[in-house]
Parts: sequence; C-alpha cells; structure tokens
Amino acid sequence: EMCIRDRYQRRVHGILIMKEGKTKDKKADKKGDKKPRKDNNKEMIKEYTVNLHKRLFKMQFKKRGKRAIRELKKFAQTQMWVKDVRIDSELNHFIWKNGIRDVPNKVRIRVSKKKNQDEDAKEPFFCLVQHLDVEDFSGLRTETPKQQ
Repeated sequence: EMCIRDRYQRRVHGILIMKEGKTKDKKADKKGDKKPRKDNNKEMIKEYTVNLHKRLFKMQFKKRGKRAIRELKKFAQTQMWVKDVRIDSELNHFIWKNGIRDVPNKVRIRVSKKKNQDEDAKEPFFCLVQHLDVEDFSGLRTETPKQQ
C-alpha cells in the first residue's frame, strides 16, 4: 500500500526523490554540465567597442578621465585573463583630449595578448590596449582580426 504522496516526486533538502524510490541529486548533474574552459595560455588579438558612458554614469566630473582608463584596464583583464595591462599612448591621448570631464562615450579598441619577454616578469603574458579610429560605431561587433 502506497500513500498518495509516495506516488509523486518530492524534493527533500535539494535531493529529488522519484516515485520508484530512487534518489537523484540535482547538484551532481550541474557539476557535470560545465562547458570546457577556453585555453587562455596563447597569444590572441581582439577588437572591441567599449561603452564608457555606462561605466562613467553618475561619476564625479573631476574623476572621469582617470576612471575611464581604469575601466578600460579592468575590461581588458576580464576579456584576456591577464593582470598586466598596458594602455597605448594614443589611446591615453584620445581619452584625455577633451579634458578630465568630457570623456568620449564610446571607444573602439584592439586588445592584444602577448608573451612577456622579461625573464623576471611575474606574469607569463601581458595585454596591450590600442585605439582604433572609427567614424561610426553602428554595426561594429567584437572581431578577431586576421593575422598578417
């Protein structure tokens, strides 16, 4: 004789109890469904459009220029899995050309991950962020340029 509640699935402490009496752990299934991790130990180049306007929203005027550079570094770190990020002087000049307050709303950048040639370097790779001059941002997507 089965009770009515025994005929249906029940959830007790995150474990799914089936009607046949078998148990199935949902948490174990989630661990097995992970995507394979990308190989981040190789050189790569990508082009991005970064919206600085949303990153500097409600930011004090006198801190916008410095924060824009910091946000670009943080963006490059997350995209390329590298702690050592270097900003090109052209990009720095482009961010600061209108002063500390009037930072451009969008910027097109090329982020290139390269091997560190220094023998005493802490990180095996570094990341160089360069400015790409574009007239219009419409239709631009994240791209991987072809190697020369």
